[in-house]
Amino acid sequence: MNKKSFITFSFIFILTINGEVFCTPPSDTSINIIPKPFFVELHKGSFTLNEKTVIIISGNDSLLNKQAEFLNEALRNSIGYNLEIETFEKNSGNNFIQFQIINEPETGNEGYSLEVKYNSILIKAGESRGIFYGIQSLLQLFPPEIFKKAFVKNQKWDIPCLIIQDKPQYPYRGMHLDVSRHFFGKDFIKKYLDLLAMYKLNYFHWHLTDDNGWRIEIKKYPLLTKISSWRVNREKWDKWLPVQRGEKASYGGYYTQEDIKEIVKYASDRFITIIPEIEMPAHTSEVFAAYPQYSCRGETLNVCPGSYWPNKDIFCAGNDSTFTFIENILSEISSLFPGPYIHIGGDEADKTLWEKCPKCQARIRNEGLRNTDDLQSYFIKRINRYLISIHKKMIGWDEIMKGGLAPGATVMCWNSIDKGFEAAKQDHNVIMTPTKYCYFDYYQSNPEFDTLGTGGLITLKDIYSFNPTPAGLTEKESAHILGAQANLWTEHVNTPERAEYMILPRMLALSEDVWSQPGNKKWNDFLSRVYEHYKIFDAMGLNYSRGSYAVKINPVYNSDAKNFTVSLSSEQLNPRIYFTLNGTSPDINSKIYSSPFIIDKMTIIKAAILRDNNPVQGISEKTIYPGYELGRKILYTNQPIKKYIGDNENNTLIDGVRGSTYYYDGNWQGFLEKNFDVFIDLGEASPVHQISVDFLNNLSDWIFLPESVNISVSPDGIEYKDFITKTDSSELKSDSVFVKTFNQNVKDENIRFIHIIGKNIGTCPPRHIGAGEPAWIFCDEVLIE
Repeated sequence: MNKKSFITFSFIFILTINGEVFCTPPSDTSINIIPKPFFVELHKGSFTLNEKTVIIISGNDSLLNKQAEFLNEALRNSIGYNLEIETFEKNSGNNFIQFQIINEPETGNEGYSLEVKYNSILIKAGESRGIFYGIQSLLQLFPPEIFKKAFVKNQKWDIPCLIIQDKPQYPYRGMHLDVSRHFFGKDFIKKYLDLLAMYKLNYFHWHLTDDNGWRIEIKKYPLLTKISSWRVNREKWDKWLPVQRGEKASYGGYYTQEDIKEIVKYASDRFITIIPEIEMPAHTSEVFAAYPQYSCRGETLNVCPGSYWPNKDIFCAGNDSTFTFIENILSEISSLFPGPYIHIGGDEADKTLWEKCPKCQARIRNEGLRNTDDLQSYFIKRINRYLISIHKKMIGWDEIMKGGLAPGATVMCWNSIDKGFEAAKQDHNVIMTPTKYCYFDYYQSNPEFDTLGTGGLITLKDIYSFNPTPAGLTEKESAHILGAQANLWTEHVNTPERAEYMILPRMLALSEDVWSQPGNKKWNDFLSRVYEHYKIFDAMGLNYSRGSYAVKINPVYNSDAKNFTVSLSSEQLNPRIYFTLNGTSPDINSKIYSSPFIIDKMTIIKAAILRDNNPVQGISEKTIYPGYELGRKILYTNQPIKKYIGDNENNTLIDGVRGSTYYYDGNWQGFLEKNFDVFIDLGEASPVHQISVDFLNNLSDWIFLPESVNISVSPDGIEYKDFITKTDSSELKSDSVFVKTFNQNVKDENIRFIHIIGKNIGTCPPRHIGAGEPAWIFCDEVLIE
């Protein structure tokens, strides 16, 4: 690096440290690199790659030669030829790509500079991994066809002249994949790793064991792969019930130790560290299908073929042989994965059996522990001591904080950002992966037309707004935030194509969260670059979501005028949204949205962004019910669970907008085990002829219709008249997902006060997979006519 560029590079990163990023010139819109580099300066002219182009490296640098071979492999299929690799000493040409290792502390071990001139490309870095990341940026400068796996005839391979200077914000930039619920072969794992590398992510969290299957060969315990890796097959996750007598375990798979070594090397070649996760003390029922002696009850189980296993068995913490068993497994795991970390899970441990287990209770007494939370802490700390003895570091989900953290343990925070804040305050390293931003098994657009997902809704823009470092930490505490990762749990992800769909393009937003400087992150700029990466996905034959094309219908009630102002929006830039107000599907002849409009009567709104007269991402729909009950007072006897309170909080039930069959759509309120029980005050007594209320049925998510609905009405709040409707028993047993409206004619009585009780069944019935567990009741719109 010459003196001038050295000064510029250092100045830029000094400004980053001081937070002064405004001096960086804006990137040209034609530079579509993701994650966004720190500094981009576009120059006139372009470099053309052709058969005369050579790759130049220092004479005896095997690591740089490896990077040159990687670049050749990435280019070969599309351009149709190999680039010659020459040493710096022998090269005399003027059409070359040069890699150079430099001694520049400001770049760190992952930073790089990339300079493109009309006759040369120069990538400089302090280490070969920086060269590798420079190559990733270089590839994204070429036309998208460079990513095809087949020769592209008559394509001109031009890239613009420019200077890029770059390094990551966080040292930990990760992606997770659960292979227990559904197994993915090693070819897809390699493809997954390629995507991580492409977007400069450097950790792969491999969730290898859980109740639904053990996925790694352990030589000392062969039954883990012979028995624990296989379960009874079910077509759909939400239909998977406990195993019936005589059913054969036919679904599963595992990675041999040779597979693991091959994949570890593949990842290492791309500067990705693999973190294996071996669950403990819970999520271990698959182990007890093969080795029941290490559980509290000692019963031989079947590998769980679904999302819930009612026995709640757990490793016996009072049995020393349990720890010997786990340590032997961890010893083999350690030899297979050279990275510093092993993830031990530690989450969602139901300790009911520990309360009943004589051995566990004896352990509590003998160790001077107070309760089973302390016993879990004892368990984790004992495993941590063993990991330290074999020169490994522990990572666990944030439940390992219960009862006190093990010394040196890294906390992976999924429950909330607050947990990360708390752990950093205690001087523990933290990896942020909160469900609100980082659970890629969640829906990414309107679930009415999106592919099957789990839980909530996380859009591309939601992820892009994520800041891994919680506000309020000191500079020293902030240093404990190592970075972030996104998690792909696979209850509803049973094929590689679906896995691609769930992570793309959301992974691109994550990559900027953890690589790019906050001052360089601008949503519109990012979205414009994502459009170009759709072309790359097409060239690579990847299955990706267009969830950001979904239209959101936003009604706002005007209490004085008793009508709604409705706006339509999308995460797209300047979207052309077609809509109708008569319940028909929009097409290119429909109205194009330009500004908010008024709704003053019952209206079905449908809206979509179209391409070739077809919706790009489904048709959004809302039914609006303007009425005088809107904005009236509502009083709850039982409060809804905070997570399911709806977008309008205390007005959700009477906001004039009915919920869909999706309980995360912002219109539903959820009550666990308790009744739905509310009073509505209309302000004055007025004639009312009908009251209706909606409830949701979704048994796979433990949401049941009420046993009965009692609607009581009163003109004065003293004398009430009751109307009771019982739910048909067949509907209470229905596996279908649907909304049931309970209508009650109240004969035009003068009414001011309305009392509605939807009786919760209390606990899931014996026939249900969650038998005995608390049941949900979800209610949305109360309509008064």
